[in-house]
This record gives sequence, C-alpha cells and structure tokens, in this order.
Amino acid sequence: MEKPVRQIASEQLSYAEVLHWSILLGFIVLVVTFFAYVLGWLPSYVPLERLPQLWGLSATEYLKATGIPTGWSWLFMMNKGDFASQLGIAILSGCSIACIIAIMPAYAKAKNFIYIGICILEIAVLVLSASGIFGH
Repeated sequence: MEKPVRQIASEQLSYAEVLHWSILLGFIVLVVTFFAYVLGWLPSYVPLERLPQLWGLSATEYLKATGIPTGWSWLFMMNKGDFASQLGIAILSGCSIACIIAIMPAYAKAKNFIYIGICILEIAVLVLSASGIFGH
C-alpha cells in the first residue's frame, strides 16, 4: 500500500530555501575569513605568537591583557583577521530572523494575523537578545 503524498506548505519551502542560502553564505564567509586570518591576508589584532601565553587567561583577563573592546565594537574591526570571522558567525546567528521574515508575506497573503504577530514577537526577542540590552 502506497503512502499518500504530503503537500509541503509554501511557507515551509520559503523558510527552507532562505535557511539553505543563508547558512551557505555564513559558512563561506567563515571559511574565507578564517583563511584570510591564518594566511595573514588580514593583519591580526592580537599577534598569533602571543596567543599561547594568553590561552590560560579567563575572558576578563584576556580582554584586559589584549585591550580588546567589548560589545558591538567588533563591527568596526573587520579589517583585523581575528575579528573578521565574527561576520560569518553573525550571519549564521541571523539565519532564523531571515527565515522568519521570508515567511511573513505568505502569512499576510493568507491573512493569518496571529502568525504574523508571533513572527514579529520572535524577531523582537531575537534582536533584543542580540543587542545586549539585558546582558549586564
């Protein structure tokens, strides 16, 4: 006996396609920025030779010893190899937001306002948590 063929909702296909391409983009950015760092195409903020003496430090001690600024300052340090890879991490972290935004037009077309509200709330929670407003 054959199993019935299940239709896949257009929202699921949209979500999956955006997820696929955003993860691929994030992975490519991670690989490229890693090689740019390791091969010296981008200068390091913390010299590679200094890392072994810093490995045993706590995060607080490491930040103090290197003078690395905290928070969103990494955005302005993309020209440094040891910070460039954070762009790939940020892209991967934002994949779910991109996917949620991609499915919202389907919900709007279907006049499914409850799902639109849930999407807006999810995006708000993700953006607020990434902002660091509640971190300290």
